[in-house]
Amino acid sequence: MLVEHRKPRFFYGYIIVLTGFLIMMIVSGTLYTFGVFFKPLLTEFGWTRAETSGAYSLFMVLHGLFYIVTGRLNDRFGPRIVMTACGFFLGLGYLLMSQISAIWQLYLFYGVIIAVGMSGGFVPLGSTVARWFVKRRGLMTGIVMSGVGLGTMIMPPVANGLISSYGWHTAYIVLGSIALVLVILAQFLKRDPSQMGQLPYGEDEVKTEGLDSQVTGYSLREAIHARQFWMLCAAFLCFGFCLQVIMVHIVPYAIDKGISAAIAASILTVIGGLGIAGRVIIGGGGDRIGSKLALIIGFILMAIALSLVVVAREMWMLYLFAAIFGFSYGGLVAVQSPLVADLFGLLAHGVVWGVVVFSVTIGGAIGPLLAGYIFDITSSYHLTFLVCVALSVAGLILILLLTPTSRKLPSHFTGLEAQNITEEAFKL
Repeated sequence: MLVEHRKPRFFYGYIIVLTGFLIMMIVSGTLYTFGVFFKPLLTEFGWTRAETSGAYSLFMVLHGLFYIVTGRLNDRFGPRIVMTACGFFLGLGYLLMSQISAIWQLYLFYGVIIAVGMSGGFVPLGSTVARWFVKRRGLMTGIVMSGVGLGTMIMPPVANGLISSYGWHTAYIVLGSIALVLVILAQFLKRDPSQMGQLPYGEDEVKTEGLDSQVTGYSLREAIHARQFWMLCAAFLCFGFCLQVIMVHIVPYAIDKGISAAIAASILTVIGGLGIAGRVIIGGGGDRIGSKLALIIGFILMAIALSLVVVAREMWMLYLFAAIFGFSYGGLVAVQSPLVADLFGLLAHGVVWGVVVFSVTIGGAIGPLLAGYIFDITSSYHLTFLVCVALSVAGLILILLLTPTSRKLPSHFTGLEAQNITEEAFKL
């Protein structure tokens, strides 16, 4: 027997989307300042690029692992508690970064403490949005994740300006203070609509068919036995490698080409700005054309962009690369959560998606470290960018081969009905 829910005048899910957008803007905006701090840290301490990149790689591995933990905690306790704790650690980590004087401190403060703080954003928020929206899930996820793009547009230039005017110590203090705002924003988050006496957007249509999207789907143990799960992880590992190579090394690469630090930082601004468009257009488009086709488009565009940066010799080519790359990566980020929901349901969405995102962070850990090592040996990023092109093509092939799963449904559904519902959600 279904519980009656009176239709509210205002759907609280939109507050979830707005709050998630602001949180992602702060979390990801501060994350992508690492490339801006890269040269000042090298200059002050004389570390190699591989050593400095290694701290970022440690961060990527650990915050990916922590995503599995925060995804599980979000499934059980909701995002408010998770984000409150993580916001505190994120702010603390950046404040401590202002005091570093040795390489081990860089690895501890950035690689560990900031990793804990960062794990409260992407997976818990994306999973929460999936619980609030059945219809428009891709669009709403895209809007939340577009905060990443706006943060990438704002934070790197701000950090560069602070470094130029006051030094990198003060710049990190400012970032830490901004990050602590997350503790306040977290208080507006709710795990699912039932906590507000509401239904997910579009759920009433699903309920009439006898399917409760909040309790159907795969457990983590069941998901990891599915071939599609590992194909998805492999594709996003390739994506993570390419993404983090660019986000960490594109500014030093541009500076090496004789471009000023301020203009080099603006490359990240372009990536962030077009990332907003990619999240909304490709993410929202996934609601209509299917998550798989949206991913295919994203990987094709990423391969084109990375091919362009291999031959880029002038600033306009770097800006064109940044525009295409930002649009593609924004779309790939926005479609992740809806695709996991399509394939594996919402029963354990947070932890299942957390493991998928862990594969992204493994690729993201390998990429910048390998790029720094190759540069230390060859004094060039050319080989690294060629590897990125190859991996973007590999990710595209994996997604092309991806097929629907047979989603678990209530016992009164026949196997044929289950297959039809799954294929309708997944499409292509």
